[in-house]
Amino acid sequence: MLETSEILSASILIVDDQDANVRLLEQMLRNAGYSHVSTTTDPREVCSLHLAHRYDLILLDLQMPDMDGFQVMEGLKEIETDAYLPVLVITAQPDHKLRALQAGAKDFVSKPFDLIEVQTRIHNMLEVRLLYQKLDRYNKALEQTVQQRTAELRASEARFKSFTELSSDWYWEQDPQGNFTQISGPVFDMLGIEAGDLLGSAGKALAGRWNADEREQLDANIANRRPFLDFVYSRSNDDGTIQYLLVSGEPMFDSSSRFIGYRGIGKDVTEHISSRDRLSA
Repeated sequence: MLETSEILSASILIVDDQDANVRLLEQMLRNAGYSHVSTTTDPREVCSLHLAHRYDLILLDLQMPDMDGFQVMEGLKEIETDAYLPVLVITAQPDHKLRALQAGAKDFVSKPFDLIEVQTRIHNMLEVRLLYQKLDRYNKALEQTVQQRTAELRASEARFKSFTELSSDWYWEQDPQGNFTQISGPVFDMLGIEAGDLLGSAGKALAGRWNADEREQLDANIANRRPFLDFVYSRSNDDGTIQYLLVSGEPMFDSSSRFIGYRGIGKDVTEHISSRDRLSA
């Protein structure tokens, strides 16, 4: 909604070649409380004045020498690229009303003036115009906020990725069937999966080599879509050594709360566990 003060502060230009009409309209507007009223009796000045001041409303007489109101509106169309002409035409010719509206005017008043009608039409037109401008500013501010939040989100994702890479050996994502869809880091080397098999399932590729109890516990977490933190499990290598992996993961859901897979981080902690075991021996 608009405050009355916003409407009364709107910028208005009165254009009429008759000085008496200009004074009458100006006095009427000032008596009603409008504080930003400009006038001209030369229609050739209108476009340059509007280009400089961008009036919220132009009261435009149609019948003027040298340049009539229709020609003025054609010039204004080159300035108002959004195709909105803030023009209320003044005419004594009834047949000019429809033509003026077709030319882009938003309303009209007839001569001789009915001052109450003129004030009402001016107030209504300004209210619509200012509400439109306020909505346009809001939409632009909202768009800017969205762009800013998007940039912040991307920066946050970049920081998260950097932190993940520093704190773990790999980042992974899996689809609902357990197939890898995204990886970052040497996950294939760690897990012994063929490097070209991005969509390969780690569980299927290494079946029989995991510690069965640990793997069963991990699979249960995933099957029940539970998050898990710093879960350590192990597998036997071909040379008889034991490899220990530490993983953390969480289920992912889309905007409809539909499960779409898992994501998490992993780290080879074999050396750390081996050192700990040697110290405790």
